[in-house]
Amino acid sequence: MELDGDDIRITFRGKVASMSLQSLARAPSLRKGMLGAALTISSGDHPDVALRGANHRDAQDFSERVKEAWIRFNLAALEKEAARLDRLLAGVRSLAAPSRYPAACQIAPLLDDARALDATLLSKLNAEAIGPQASARVATVQKFAGGPRTARASGVAAFVTAELDRWKDFFDTIESKPLTPEQRLSVVVDEDATLVLAGAGSGKTSVITAKAAYLVKAGVRQPEEILLLAFAKNAAEEMSERVEARSGVPIVARTFHAIAYDIIGIVEGSKPALADHATDDIAFTNLIKQILRDLVHRLSEVSVAIIQWFAHFFVESRTEWDFKTKHEYYTHMESQDLRTLQGEKVKSYEELQIANWLYKNGLDYEYEPVYEHKIPETGRRDYQPDFRLTESGIYIEHFGVRRQKMADGNERLITAPFVNRDEYLAGMEWKRQIHVEYETTLIETYSYERQEGRLLTGLADKLAPHVTLKPRPVETIYDRIVEMNQVDDFSKLLGTFLRKFKSGGYSLAGCEAKSERMNLGKRAKAFLDVFAPVFEEYQKRLRGRIDFEDMILRAADYAESGRYVSPFRHILVDEFQDISQSRAKLVKALKAQHSDARIFAVGDDWQSIFRFAGSDIHLMRYFGREFGGSFDGEAGVHRTVDLGRTFRSVDQIAFAARTFVLRNPAQIEKQIVPAGTATEPAIRIATVAKGEDTEKLSEVLTALTVATATNAKSATVLLLGRYRFVEPDMQDLRRRFPRLQISFKTIHASKGLEADHVILLNADSGRMGFPSEIVDDPLLSLVSPEEEAFQNAEERRVMYVAMTRARQTLTIIASNARPSSFVTELKKDPDYGVATATGAEPETHICGECGGRLLGVTGKDGRIWYRCEHVQHCGNLLPACQSCGTALPCHAEGTTEVRCGCGASYPSCPECEDGWLVERSGMYGKFLGCVRYPTCVGKARIGARKAI
Repeated sequence: MELDGDDIRITFRGKVASMSLQSLARAPSLRKGMLGAALTISSGDHPDVALRGANHRDAQDFSERVKEAWIRFNLAALEKEAARLDRLLAGVRSLAAPSRYPAACQIAPLLDDARALDATLLSKLNAEAIGPQASARVATVQKFAGGPRTARASGVAAFVTAELDRWKDFFDTIESKPLTPEQRLSVVVDEDATLVLAGAGSGKTSVITAKAAYLVKAGVRQPEEILLLAFAKNAAEEMSERVEARSGVPIVARTFHAIAYDIIGIVEGSKPALADHATDDIAFTNLIKQILRDLVHRLSEVSVAIIQWFAHFFVESRTEWDFKTKHEYYTHMESQDLRTLQGEKVKSYEELQIANWLYKNGLDYEYEPVYEHKIPETGRRDYQPDFRLTESGIYIEHFGVRRQKMADGNERLITAPFVNRDEYLAGMEWKRQIHVEYETTLIETYSYERQEGRLLTGLADKLAPHVTLKPRPVETIYDRIVEMNQVDDFSKLLGTFLRKFKSGGYSLAGCEAKSERMNLGKRAKAFLDVFAPVFEEYQKRLRGRIDFEDMILRAADYAESGRYVSPFRHILVDEFQDISQSRAKLVKALKAQHSDARIFAVGDDWQSIFRFAGSDIHLMRYFGREFGGSFDGEAGVHRTVDLGRTFRSVDQIAFAARTFVLRNPAQIEKQIVPAGTATEPAIRIATVAKGEDTEKLSEVLTALTVATATNAKSATVLLLGRYRFVEPDMQDLRRRFPRLQISFKTIHASKGLEADHVILLNADSGRMGFPSEIVDDPLLSLVSPEEEAFQNAEERRVMYVAMTRARQTLTIIASNARPSSFVTELKKDPDYGVATATGAEPETHICGECGGRLLGVTGKDGRIWYRCEHVQHCGNLLPACQSCGTALPCHAEGTTEVRCGCGASYPSCPECEDGWLVERSGMYGKFLGCVRYPTCVGKARIGARKAI
């Protein structure tokens, strides 16, 4: 062995190898033996090398020289990186008591440097060689490099505790009332991306105001480095004024469109003209309507696609085969508003297709006419075929049957799950025999023909020998569609789709592929066949101008490419739940320009109700993934603060609203601390009969006037409607109830408002009801990152917004006959604590025919009848008790009797679920017959219970 500079050269049997001093694991060891000394050198990179039989003195001298060289080498290496080590050490030690929030973007460079130095030097240094003091310094850095998350978490906790104490006076005085602990925490937390969950009435504006002022006052940022973003111009102006008034800090809040327009102007030297409809939603929808009309008149191929949509795909194409019970099926059909191009409502989607085909082809028809021949009494209702062609007199019956292949290879006809097959097939045969007997022409169509894709072509073939088709001009059909107000809803759907399509950078090919993956079928194809030319025409009509989607996306592109240099290092976003894909792209591009830039977002995913304007709730649900930083190999690093406390609603309203919105498990869970405790029921549901809404509203307002009579200050009352058309006569109401400050808003327009008392109007089911059946169209999932699988997801959030406008009471007025699914849920589930006054709600009776509800109505004869809620489909009708004239007799469990609450009892009908037997007269004398006659022909002899 010999020492040669920084290497030990070893010669063994003529072969020479070297070992660097850097690789030594420890100082050489020396052991004296009988045959001489044994010198061992240990390396971390190679096996130990031992020299035996050496002269002890020589070996000892050599060992000392190697040790001295080894120590010098380690110390020299450490000295070269001394400044770097000092910086790292100072950074690591500062985490014990940080002067700034140790965000991931701040600590990541420190971690990267520590790990790089550890890999190149620190891991190779030997504690024995550098001594205990230097070893302790190296160990501190190495500990951080090995467990940085623990160190950063400790630093965050230390900083937050100290900062909250340091800025206590500021937090106590920045707003009119001291900030809550949750609000204070949200201000001092300063992660790469911070999401503040601000529920309804939780003081989000106070948080943004305090955050902006804090950043400047604490010296974190200069005012020009802070970008404060709002969605509406008035909100931005209000925020700017509030920040300056409360803190003295001049920070100008801007809308997304304003900052985007400024970016474009800076890069391009001038700002392009803005499309007239960009700032006006009504003008935008009207433009879509005009494009549709122009395409119908100008392009035959497109006009066919448009008419095809309205004739066959305007409503969701679900049939009775998609439901397990009649009640479910009837409820769905009623919500779809199956109105034909001719104007009548039909009972099934397949009947709608047939009716619209007849109308398109100029074949005048009657829907469900009374059969032209009087049929002798059979116990059935008057025979009403599905269709009669008025010119030729041909009848069309559509039969809801499908074909099923049996094990033996034969086929049989089957009916929907809830339909009695034998009875239905017998009815088909009876109808056929009637037409044979009276020599009228019957054309039959079947559900299996639609299933096989030949319902309408088959109908055309069957009718060919009897009629001549006279197709109506597409312009005439389209004008009819306009008359029926169907274009308005479709234009809104197209507009929402277009905005999300542009905002998210989607392509038609991508939408088509996604449609196939989601099995959206022919309806999606029909929609895209219309959307493609509409979008192309829309882009042409911009004529060099830009809309808001273009504006945001162009600004984002300039920021991404670096053509625009951003001065912003803190981006504060209000109402973050309303952010769209394009706005998110702009925010990300601005943040990416500076490694230490932060995003501070305040919002409430429970109040995300502007999907029609392009908002995308998934951006908030996956906030960390979309906007978070990275640290120690972990992506999406962010912090969420839940404000929790509400300054608005009492406990019953706050907790019920929370329970209601969290029925959708995709919503982010938040805790709620209510503003106070209600001393009496705070949520009431008032059901009304048809045409009595005005009287019920007056009744509710009268009760509020009486309840607030002793108050010196008049109470505020906010009337809410899902649509503007439900607005009552406000002038009359204000005149009649002068002690109440009454106003009306749509729920969307009420965002941010509050009142002592809220009254929700027309909470009814139906296409234009609440929940609206036109908002959550599955087609919108084609331009969303993920489908919102929960039924009525957006409408449930709209309901949450409506509920949380109320401080003291919430009254919901709903139809007794057709209450919305939301009202039914609130009434049935005790978790909501909804009040129902004793005697105010009628007893619920279930229809034995379909499972719907039997509702009390007053007939033309002045008597009370109980009619099934699904009057168009079911038609079950029962008289009130003959004894009391008001109540409905019900089957007594364990008996063959039907009893009324007044004490009267009747024999139950042997044929049907709901009926009972009463005395009737016939050609053979008196007998007992079902009260549902002629729908039911159940009978019994007087004095006997045996059916005859």
